Amino acid sequence: MAAVAICALAWGTTWFTITLQLGVVEPVVSLVYRFTLASLVLGLWALMRREPVGLTWPQHAAVAGVGLFMFAADYALTYAAELRIVSGLVALIFATLAFVNLVIFRALLGKRAPQHAWVAAAVGVAGVALLSWSEIVQSRVDNGTVFGVALAFGAVLLSGIGNVFAYRGEAAGAPLAASTAWAMAYGALALALYASLTGKHWGFDPSARYVLSLCYLALVGSVLAFTLYFGLARRRGYTMASYILALTPLLAMLMSSLFEHKRWPPVTLAGVALVLWGQWQLLRARAVPAMPIVPIAPAPLE
Repeated sequence: MAAVAICALAWGTTWFTITLQLGVVEPVVSLVYRFTLASLVLGLWALMRREPVGLTWPQHAAVAGVGLFMFAADYALTYAAELRIVSGLVALIFATLAFVNLVIFRALLGKRAPQHAWVAAAVGVAGVALLSWSEIVQSRVDNGTVFGVALAFGAVLLSGIGNVFAYRGEAAGAPLAASTAWAMAYGALALALYASLTGKHWGFDPSARYVLSLCYLALVGSVLAFTLYFGLARRRGYTMASYILALTPLLAMLMSSLFEHKRWPPVTLAGVALVLWGQWQLLRARAVPAMPIVPIAPAPLE
């Protein structure tokens, strides 16, 4: 599917682009800039297309959950994990998001998936493990590594919860562009509060390297990718959409080869084959209708 390919390409290239953001500006502050810009662009896009941008209170409650869990807490923990463990290990852990979605959606929403969806998720994890094997085996095992792994798994769990809120927003009738824009705005606000409370320095790097990478991450990695991701999730289910995270390391490897001249061992070819086979299996999956759910109310978020 075109949406899968474009989204995987967008997120696969952000792995390298994020490194261009590091060094001067605090990572959490860069995330505030990124999601604020992305939210404004998506909101303007919706207005230009004469799409509704106002949401009801139940819809706001749902997208606030997306912003808090997926755009704020998830990204904050991911950046913290990247400081402690290699990116290949982070990619492997995030490949389990398809599993997490299957479990969470079954437990909380009654959505059952066919058996080959579970097989596809397992194959994706195995494939990413082979892709990242050389980085994983070179990692030191110490308290910092263990903490980094815990942070990455925490980020995956929070992302899965964010997907549940996104599904709730869909059930409440929230329009795609407006709900994504509001979710990013809520995420940026939560990150800004965190940065202020923890004493992060509010700086900005006017260099072309920083500004261009910020624009790319906001417009391509956020506006384009998340619009496609949530659109795909609404059409084909959140497990199908989350499998994109198993595909993005393929693009990340290509970017690393082109710009960092990194060479990959032959075992990575087996990883590529497994990831692609898992994607083909997941494309065959047909979701079983979920149990009816009650639209989320604002009260639990107070």
